[in-house]
Amino acid sequence: MKKMLNSLYITRQESYLHKERETIVIKNGDDKLGQFPSLTIGSITCFGQVSVSPFLMGYCAEKGIGLSFYTEYGRFLARVQGKQTGNVLLRRAQYRWADNPERAVSIARLMVAAKIANSRSVLLRELRNHGENLSITRAAEKLAISLRRVKHAKTVAEAMGMEGDAAATYFAVFNELIRDSGFAFGGRIRRPPTDPVNALLSFVYSLITQECMSALQGVGLDPYVGFLHQDRPGRASLALDLLEEFRASWADRFVLTLINRRQVQLKDFTQEASGAVRLTDDARKTLLVSYQERKQIEVMHPYLQEQVPIGLLPHSQALLLARHIRGDTQFYTPYLVK
Repeated sequence: MKKMLNSLYITRQESYLHKERETIVIKNGDDKLGQFPSLTIGSITCFGQVSVSPFLMGYCAEKGIGLSFYTEYGRFLARVQGKQTGNVLLRRAQYRWADNPERAVSIARLMVAAKIANSRSVLLRELRNHGENLSITRAAEKLAISLRRVKHAKTVAEAMGMEGDAAATYFAVFNELIRDSGFAFGGRIRRPPTDPVNALLSFVYSLITQECMSALQGVGLDPYVGFLHQDRPGRASLALDLLEEFRASWADRFVLTLINRRQVQLKDFTQEASGAVRLTDDARKTLLVSYQERKQIEVMHPYLQEQVPIGLLPHSQALLLARHIRGDTQFYTPYLVK
């Protein structure tokens, strides 16, 4: 199993990163903010006006250290990528699978089923912890029906339609999971998010998508060629496929924890003239610290039967997917929570 390394999140504007021997140095003007051994760093995420020396960019690409750039408000911009790793035969097999409707839908069904099952688990957890709620109970029952139906999806489009219906059912009661009365969720709004809950969801989804991209590249798969999401220029379709397994179990539960524990509050958001709602700098730092702590928590992987840090779950699933595409396993086993 891959070793869990640290992540650096650079939010101080006008910071500058460079390499000094085998360390990564962060400066702001003449002030040195930090210096870290590169062997302990797995990824660097830069927000806003953050500069990185060309030599450090090349070093990160060579050593497999993820380097990605976001706007100050958390919208993904770009990532630095080194040489493609893994066996080219694996990627050729991936492309053949993606072009084969029967094989593509066999994986797509499992990923959609995992998303629905994990969404239902979030609702059932709410019922266990806080007692009976009729609307949540009905939503969980509808998701159980969707879970049975998706097993019979004959095409990827049909599986995607079922996924959309299940997501609508799940998000229709998502507001019932929020304990802080100051926050209100009326439905999923993506581009741009126009309320604090959607702003949190979009930001965390974006972070986990980058984790999925790094994991897929690390095992030699092409993150831009998926089975569930259609190919589109610039879209990391396979990373988005893998994200579906972690939306409810990782991202949504994390966002609910931040809100219900009042780690973020309404004062931590600003609204732009366009109507988009964004996290403030201090709130983003709070979120990133909590996110990194959450990644360190170990959970029992239901298939591998090993304790795995949450931050390595995308790597575990990428390995299982690569094994399946190579023909080492008969089925792909998606990530499920109880």
